[in-house]
Amino acid sequence: MKAILAAGGEASIQDPLYPYTQGKPKALLEMAGKPMVQWVIDALNASSVVDSIVVVGLPPHTPLESRLPLRILPDHHGMLENFQAGARAIYEEERRDQMVLAVSADIPLIRGEMVDWVAQNTQDIEADVYYHIIERHVMETRFPQSKRTYLRIEGREYCGGDLNALRLKAVLEADSLWNAMVQARKNPLKQAQLIGWDILLLLLLGRLTIPEAERRFSRRLGLRARAISCPYAELGMDVDKPVQYELALRELSAR
Repeated sequence: MKAILAAGGEASIQDPLYPYTQGKPKALLEMAGKPMVQWVIDALNASSVVDSIVVVGLPPHTPLESRLPLRILPDHHGMLENFQAGARAIYEEERRDQMVLAVSADIPLIRGEMVDWVAQNTQDIEADVYYHIIERHVMETRFPQSKRTYLRIEGREYCGGDLNALRLKAVLEADSLWNAMVQARKNPLKQAQLIGWDILLLLLLGRLTIPEAERRFSRRLGLRARAISCPYAELGMDVDKPVQYELALRELSAR
């Protein structure tokens, strides 16, 4: 299975991580002796299902280590644009549609078995997009100080994960709504509003269910979307703020 690793973007001076990155690419933020993106590459290498990696968003000669074939593409200046660049590279090489893993460079705590779990749980269902969600109690039991944003669905609270699975053609044919959804990935209420005021109202009233959310997202985006509850908090432990950086650094240093 191919993996597209989105590693673009530099922290602006207003970014909470700017004191750590000093304007350099966030993916290259040093963590326990390695760039943050290298920890994610290590997890993909430890997987039993990943056979190659496309990193998008870094200079082509960035020194990264991988036993698997690894290709580095430059930044296309947007999360969706970077995933699309990776998808094009895979499609142009193999000329066939396929399911690929989509992972962000800022979840350095993931491990190989978690990558395998995601791959295995997206094989038996026909869909174009598989989005992983993590229950609040799972997240806060593992990382009590993670400071995630949660969305209430069916009486439970969830945050989103940054390791998902996508069909190549779904990414390549993504429209402006897709782009807006990706840009709002840190704001679930804004994402719900983009899909429609009706789904936002159901959400605010606490009446939104996962099947209903899947149905409406699928219809609005013109594809088949599935939400999968994930038992691994590490998929949602993205490093966006100093407190998250320090938390992840402690974990990685202990390894």
